[in-house]
Amino acid sequence: MISNQNYRNEILPFSIEGTRIRGRIVRLSNVYHDLLETKQYPEIVANFIGELATLTILLADTIKYDGIFILQTQSDGPINISVADITHTGLIRGYALYDKVKLDKISAHPSVPELLGSGRLAFTIDQGGSKERYQGIVALEGNTLTECAQNYFRQSEQIETAIMITADPISKKAAAILIQKMPELNISPSPDDYLDKEQNYESWRNAVILMSSITKSELLDHKISSEELLYRVYHNEGVRIFNRKPIKYQCRCSSEKLGAVLASLSEKELEEMLDELGRVIAKCEFCNHDHIFDRKILKKIRTLKETL
Repeated sequence: MISNQNYRNEILPFSIEGTRIRGRIVRLSNVYHDLLETKQYPEIVANFIGELATLTILLADTIKYDGIFILQTQSDGPINISVADITHTGLIRGYALYDKVKLDKISAHPSVPELLGSGRLAFTIDQGGSKERYQGIVALEGNTLTECAQNYFRQSEQIETAIMITADPISKKAAAILIQKMPELNISPSPDDYLDKEQNYESWRNAVILMSSITKSELLDHKISSEELLYRVYHNEGVRIFNRKPIKYQCRCSSEKLGAVLASLSEKELEEMLDELGRVIAKCEFCNHDHIFDRKILKKIRTLKETL
């Protein structure tokens, strides 16, 4: 596990001086290790989880919210379901469900169509309580997860966005970088409008080209700090760094939450769920922990529900 202080579990926001371009860089080490520790994933699936987690962190940080940001794929391919979610405080978790038979038939470095098949990519913001959930859904279109995300921004947010994502399940490191051309806040006709648009276009084009010069090995190199990497790429233009945000792995499952779900079921439904020992075993897909409820506990849960 990497302990070098240059490679923190963090997201680092930045902007390119003299432009309307904002960006973020994510780098994970221990967190990626913890995401994979809960289950023995095949390397292809482990790689995808690393990419999904870093993308989730990037996208969540572009939005102001107080709650949970959820990124999910649902499809008919070898990986049929994958989920990663992160709280506004930086606590992330994730998992994937896959079909081993289908997985064994695809190439070692599959495209999204090979790995996921046809389906959808969903973005959900859950702020809890009575607040309405926000959800954006796009088709899984593109050869990579990066292309799928860029299609979302192009179709739904209409914001120019460039993303690079990489993960290495062997070294347990994952990283990503995103830049966006922010829209103009005030639009007023003037003779300088055309020049401004040309300059903005050139600034964006140059920023994308420079970002594309970053290699995936550089993104994953624990000897290079995020600040140093950004300076290498954008030192001519100037880059401004903002406060870094730490990322931690933590599953939020609990017996209380699962008990509340069970309490909402009928006695008949609960009976059908009992195993040969008279227990309901609810497994958390995120952390692989078994929450066990016997008849005595289930009766107590239902009694508490009826008294509320």
